[in-house]
Amino acid sequence: MYLAPRRGALFAFCTESPKQKRMFGLKKRSGTSRKRPQRSRDIAVAGRRLPLTIREHERATRLTLRIEPGGRALKLSVPVGIEDREIDRFLHRHHGWLQSRLAKLPKASGVEEGSSIPIRGVAHRIARTGKFRGITETGEMDGEPVLRVGGAPEHLGRRIVDFLKKQARADLETAVARHTAALGQSAAGISLKDTKSRWGSCSSRGNLSFSWRIVMAPDYVIDYLAAHEVAHLKEMNHGPRFWALCRQLCARTDEAKRWLKRHGSALHAIEFKP
Repeated sequence: MYLAPRRGALFAFCTESPKQKRMFGLKKRSGTSRKRPQRSRDIAVAGRRLPLTIREHERATRLTLRIEPGGRALKLSVPVGIEDREIDRFLHRHHGWLQSRLAKLPKASGVEEGSSIPIRGVAHRIARTGKFRGITETGEMDGEPVLRVGGAPEHLGRRIVDFLKKQARADLETAVARHTAALGQSAAGISLKDTKSRWGSCSSRGNLSFSWRIVMAPDYVIDYLAAHEVAHLKEMNHGPRFWALCRQLCARTDEAKRWLKRHGSALHAIEFKP
């Protein structure tokens, strides 16, 4: 199972019902048609170009357009056999929807010397040390939390990502160990990724996966994410017993869910590339 962003929070989507598709001639071809591979293109929306991934699904009965967390990309799921011109018409009809939704999302922000980045929910000003060697570490300067980063200027983003991944692994491994001990369960392994559509997942084999960006959230949100995925080791669903288990492991579950709904998209909008 996975912990996905809530609708309207980290991503948004729109669909056209089967009735609408009939009105516009959007229907599947015969069952003998071949499934086309995933396609990609860029589209212009509100003065910016966004990558769009188009994927055909055998069971799809409608077109579903999704905005990825942070508004960095778009995904369009379509029934098998839909022609490109019909996809173009769909995108044209929903251009206004895209503009309004993107306008509500946090603008992408990069990391540079003097800017701030949250670490465990606390804003840290980025300060280059001026040295080409040395570790990246947190500290304080003039009473203000700072993140000291060495290395060449063009490697600033990469060094910060490496630091965040290291901190995320330490926090999540500690939290997972505590929660698995409480449940009498064990995780097969822990991995970190930069997923765009989910904060974490738990496979049927007990492998837990997390977005390393969660380390930018407050401590109790990190703890909730670990508890959420550990709970899936016992309850592979999102039913009442699962949520009761989550609240048993993390008393601030509801508060953490609200925080992610309100602020999670901003974490995905942070760009670390030069």
